[in-house]
Amino acid sequence: MYPFMYYFDPTYVLVIIGAIVCAIASARVHTAYSKYDRIRNRRGVTAEQVAEQILHNAGIYDVRIVHIRGNLTDNYNPSNKTLNLSDAVLGKTSVAAIGVAAHECGHAIQDQVNYGPLRLRAASVPLANIGSYLSWPILLLGIILGSSRLAHIGVFVFLFVIAFELITLPVEFNASHRALIILRDDNLLEQDEVKMAKSVLVAAALTYVAALFSAFLQLLRMLIIAGGTSSRDD
Repeated sequence: MYPFMYYFDPTYVLVIIGAIVCAIASARVHTAYSKYDRIRNRRGVTAEQVAEQILHNAGIYDVRIVHIRGNLTDNYNPSNKTLNLSDAVLGKTSVAAIGVAAHECGHAIQDQVNYGPLRLRAASVPLANIGSYLSWPILLLGIILGSSRLAHIGVFVFLFVIAFELITLPVEFNASHRALIILRDDNLLEQDEVKMAKSVLVAAALTYVAALFSAFLQLLRMLIIAGGTSSRDD
């Protein structure tokens, strides 16, 4: 048997499954966006024009619409009140681009109305970062020292990441829900165009579901590894 076979970790299968699920979700977003990025909205307005109208109709005048580099890196930053539109969205008149811009406006509206999950997600970012950066080092240190107690502390710290992913789901789904209602009720898109935008936003939302699923697989892997650690202090 070759030496590397002794170092094979069967829990890597969970990592591979998570990566595949996330890749499929990401591919669906790009497929949906590419499909409807070729369809120009009938009003001929750009994504930022629609975003500006949505914000003003909601009574939001302190949010700036700015450009951010990248492809579908769009986001709303509540700390500096900026709605950042990417190269794929800014200046575009496609149904897909308008859907994405409207989604980010949904986050701005959440911020305006003090939407609870948005506040909770912002507050949980520091803990999520701690979980992301320290969970594995603590777990591995527990393995090296033969301490199951320390290893399980690493698992516990990773729960901060799980919590963040869970909180993210209602934030993202609610933003899309708000966006689609506004696009429909304010006649910013035609009914058939709203359905197209919905296809893009649903595909985007599934990436967050995939991220949560992958995080749970990561948690399962950590539990398996921590469970195999013999404790010196128990």
